[in-house]
Amino acid sequence: MIVRQFISWIRTAPAGERAEATRSLARAWLVSDLSDDDRAAAEGALLMQLDDCSPLVRLAMSEVFARSADAPASIIRALSADQPSVALPVLEFSPLLIDADLVDIVATGDCQMQCAIARRAALPASVCAAIAEVGSPSAALELIENPHAELAPFSWDRIVERHGHLAAIRESMLVLEDLPAATRLSLVAKLSDTLAQFVVARRWLSAERAERVVAEAMDRSTVTIAARSRDDDMRGLMQHLRATGQLTAGLILRALLSGNLELFHQSLVELTELPYARVAALLHDGAGASLTALLLRAGLPESSFPAFRAALEAAQETGFAGSADDAAGLRRRMVERVLTRCETGHDAAAPLLILLRRFATESARDEASRFCDDVLAQDWVARFEWAAMAA
Repeated sequence: MIVRQFISWIRTAPAGERAEATRSLARAWLVSDLSDDDRAAAEGALLMQLDDCSPLVRLAMSEVFARSADAPASIIRALSADQPSVALPVLEFSPLLIDADLVDIVATGDCQMQCAIARRAALPASVCAAIAEVGSPSAALELIENPHAELAPFSWDRIVERHGHLAAIRESMLVLEDLPAATRLSLVAKLSDTLAQFVVARRWLSAERAERVVAEAMDRSTVTIAARSRDDDMRGLMQHLRATGQLTAGLILRALLSGNLELFHQSLVELTELPYARVAALLHDGAGASLTALLLRAGLPESSFPAFRAALEAAQETGFAGSADDAAGLRRRMVERVLTRCETGHDAAAPLLILLRRFATESARDEASRFCDDVLAQDWVARFEWAAMAA
């Protein structure tokens, strides 16, 4: 009887009153102990309200049914395809929408609808992949900041490829501790390219000089990222470096001169396609023939062999890095020893000497910077102690 009165009254009521009445009927459908006949009549009345000309009426239903697993599935599907202002609550919260529904809406919906889906809890990998592939930058940002989203590595890479030039995307991704190392390096590459284009456009640097600066910065970033990578993450990074042509003799030599034996080993494993234990055994053997054979199989230029031999000898005497921070920067003492060895020898090529001299300058500047930081830190401690004593 009540539902019949509702249907009769709703035809002439103002939009605001229709919305409140629809909200009450939807709540009654969810929580009231209705008979089967009354429940069927109520559902029919609610289905009729899907055609109401006022979005306020449909929004009222959307807000009531959005979080309920007991809502009428047909109404949920209709509301999810409505205009964004009506669909958003259902898209963000409804447990009745299946993955296929969400993927289809991501492909056909606007930015607001994509963002609502990207905020969903327990967002499956298939929906994340759809947002990564066709979603707007805003939706990608919502996805990155959703701790419940299941992003596969290829989805991270697709977001970087499509939106990595945007500062907000980069900043949100780089603060994530579990971001794959290869993806993190791709973000750094995007940033480096953006900065290079800027300084070239401003004519602060020539294109050739900017390209060299970017390459050096990328090598430094690679060693830093690799120093904090382990197991599958490290292997994924090596595969990325090889696929993008970044696994060069200069990068591998930098890793060795930073005391990062793990990156040195993993680079040779990737290039030689030998087991890790076999590469480690050949390097531990210490024989010049073993090292030469390994470097040849890795496809590294023979002109770099003297530097690798000298670096391994220096590293065995001074020891390798004991922490991620120690393995992230060039060691000045090692670099200078290798440079001296190559300069006094007769088999070092000019490009190798140029590279080692750049390494020597970089390591000296880094050491000076660390020294200044230590001096400033000690000065602040002394000031604090003096202030505490004066108080």
